Amino acid sequence: MDRSRAEHLVVPTEELARLAATGDPAALEELLQAIRPEILRRCGRFLPCREDAEEAAQDVLLQVSRKIGTFEGRSRFSTWLHTVVANCCRQKYRELKRRAAEQPAPLDADRSVDPRTTSVIAGSRIDLLEALERLEREHPQLVEPLVYRDVCQLEYAEAAERAGIPLGTFKSRLHEARRRVRPWLTDRA
Repeated sequence: MDRSRAEHLVVPTEELARLAATGDPAALEELLQAIRPEILRRCGRFLPCREDAEEAAQDVLLQVSRKIGTFEGRSRFSTWLHTVVANCCRQKYRELKRRAAEQPAPLDADRSVDPRTTSVIAGSRIDLLEALERLEREHPQLVEPLVYRDVCQLEYAEAAERAGIPLGTFKSRLHEARRRVRPWLTDRA
């Protein structure tokens, strides 16, 4: 196979997303296969338990396949995907928390240690998710700037564009979100 034909067969993710958004089922399938490892890695940033991250990754893939038609291509696909990942992970965390609250307390607490709270790293991620949940209840307009910049690590301009607000407003909200969340995270440390 000559070089130009090989290059033609490797379609960039951004192009696959545009094709999938227009209703191309082959492009959607190829896109889902291409992004699967990255989605699992990103979900692992939010959810410390591997099984939970895998479940959230499946939710993300399902959402991408259902909602790809809403991707308009005005921003990069990776930016759009960050939003889907963050939302699915936060939803999975809420679901896990709700399930834990519904289960009766174990008879022997020493025997049923929750693996999500046993490591320092896992604990810090759980604390962040709880802080995001509290921030969403108290100041919902501050959640997106914090997630886009500090969790997804988007550049300021890209994050502001994704949030749909001017850059100055984005920076102001991010500063306020960090100010509010900081004591909640340090109180738990």
